[in-house]
Amino acid sequence: MRAVVQRVKHSAVTVDNQVTGEINKGLMVLIGVKKGDTEKDAEYIAHKIAALRIFDDENGVMNVNIKDSGGDILAVSQFTLLGDARKGNRPSYFDAAGPEEANALYRLVIDKLKLDGLHVEEGIFQTEMLVDIANDGPVTILLDSEKLF
Repeated sequence: MRAVVQRVKHSAVTVDNQVTGEINKGLMVLIGVKKGDTEKDAEYIAHKIAALRIFDDENGVMNVNIKDSGGDILAVSQFTLLGDARKGNRPSYFDAAGPEEANALYRLVIDKLKLDGLHVEEGIFQTEMLVDIANDGPVTILLDSEKLF
């Protein structure tokens, strides 16, 4: 499982001209599920998102996690995070999980974050979404449950 975590001042997701999720200060998280991912992968990603210390403390040092910062999370499922563009110019999505498997594990990440006491807004799974991201910093962190990076 992969996640792109961006510290934002504002982020929103729109589907069919309707805002389905919107946050101010917090994290915009794009989540991609790989074939064969398990609950363990979802738990790892959820824990890392919640624990990342990428908000400034009183000394201006990135040392505060999302919960302690008072921020929210906007989560969006994005199978293209599993795109493999090493050969040719058209990415292969062979490693991306199918919709049923992907949605179940995506939902599990969101549920785990909510159990941690975090407010999570979200996009709509398997739809065409317009995502507005005001990256703060910019700060962008890549997570992979297989610890490839």
